[in-house]
Amino acid sequence: MAKAVMAPVSLDGQESHILRDLNEPFVDQTEGQLFLNDTFKIIMEEVLCKGTDIKHKVCEWKEPEELALLLDLELRATGEPHHRLLQRVQDVAKYSIKTSHPRFMNQQFGGVDYHALAGRFLTEALNTNLFTYEVAPVFVLMEAEVLRGLRQLVGWTEGDGLFCPGGSASNMYAMNLARYQRFPEVKSQGLCGLPRLNIFTSSESHYSVKKGAAFLGIGTDNVIVVEVDDRGRMIPDDLDKKIKLAKSQGAVPFLVSCTSGTTVRGAFDPLDCIADVCEKHKLWMHVDAAWGGSVLFSKKHSHLMKGISRANSVAWNPHKMLVAGLQCSVLLLQDTMNLLRKCHSANATYLFQQDKFYDVNLDVGDKSVQCSRKVDCLKLWLMWKAVGSIGFAERVDKAFTHARYLVEQMKKREGFCLLHEAEFVNVCFWFIPPSMRGKEGNADYQDRLAKVAPVIKERMMKQGTMMVGYQPLGNKVNFFRAVVFSPLLSQKDMDFFLDEIERLGKDL
Repeated sequence: MAKAVMAPVSLDGQESHILRDLNEPFVDQTEGQLFLNDTFKIIMEEVLCKGTDIKHKVCEWKEPEELALLLDLELRATGEPHHRLLQRVQDVAKYSIKTSHPRFMNQQFGGVDYHALAGRFLTEALNTNLFTYEVAPVFVLMEAEVLRGLRQLVGWTEGDGLFCPGGSASNMYAMNLARYQRFPEVKSQGLCGLPRLNIFTSSESHYSVKKGAAFLGIGTDNVIVVEVDDRGRMIPDDLDKKIKLAKSQGAVPFLVSCTSGTTVRGAFDPLDCIADVCEKHKLWMHVDAAWGGSVLFSKKHSHLMKGISRANSVAWNPHKMLVAGLQCSVLLLQDTMNLLRKCHSANATYLFQQDKFYDVNLDVGDKSVQCSRKVDCLKLWLMWKAVGSIGFAERVDKAFTHARYLVEQMKKREGFCLLHEAEFVNVCFWFIPPSMRGKEGNADYQDRLAKVAPVIKERMMKQGTMMVGYQPLGNKVNFFRAVVFSPLLSQKDMDFFLDEIERLGKDL
């Protein structure tokens, strides 16, 4: 029998000793398995049943101080018993926002796909790192196949790619790759020898373009903002003019970041025309299709991304419209010259030995700036296996149908004023309370209108009935943005949405 050892452990500054047998596991596995089983029951009941049922609330709003007390967030030296831990799980489920609820229209994620969710559970249970074939053989092959399928939709028969921790990271990867392709010496020598570089993007592109420029040392002042039309789409002529101007001022343009599905208005930049400009000036063309990329599955709506095959890189988030679950984001590349690996490799010999017994090209970890990289392909692969490309197309088409229905119903009701006709599934509008109708000419009208959406939002959250976002844009005061894509949505939910906006705002 193995000898018992005294393991010194510090508790609240006092040294104590815990006696344990080396033959026994440190954690009681039976107790842990029982806890996991009971936790799954809570997940099924509170999150996946009540959390998707319109008879239950989207949220149980609490102020931060009260919520912190309810959750008992303090971490202590000694563990808690089984029943108390289950209460913690119950409270976490109860007070979290039910993003799978049909009436959660607040963000560009939401809803639930149960095949993808099964993939997420399996991913967590397997707990591996997607950097070498030896520790993740299934997922190295699976990721490659999923990326190949997505590239085919873009129109590329060859290429490369990577699952990234979010669309912002995908956009930053594209910037880094474009810079490295133009100035490969930057990897070893840094920024000191580079000229002033310029990135071009629209005034309604995602903020990650500026964040990426700051992070990579390019500088936010060197992100040149291109004008948009009245629907929020980049104007290619203005892009061409600003590239010429930048060159005349001694800067070196190197990347244009277009958007397919802008965050607020859901606008699609004219990719073919932008590609002409990029080819003329020999610039890297990146398309941030994090939100809109999934239209490529639809024969009815893929025309919105006409010209996408001419891009050098594409960012796409299946965790958004396809409901793969956070996070599921890809960077797709047309490159076939191993640019990802050349740009990011550090050749760590403890991981990427070149004398392994299998093909070392399967060790994909050196393509990434991360070492630890979560498996994000399984949930998408499993969902794609379950519903097929046709099922994804139907899901996309249904979202467009719901958005059109919502717009049509708004036009029939007094007090709803559309920003403009929706191009995508972002429905942007103002609600005009009865007391303000017909008073558009008043001097304080815009100031009063700006206060309507925040008050309605506060009321809906405190009552827990639904969630929808609002924002200003340029000289336009606060308006609502409903993102209509959850596969759990019905026309009944659309009607409820309009009724609830009216109910919450009628006395303003």
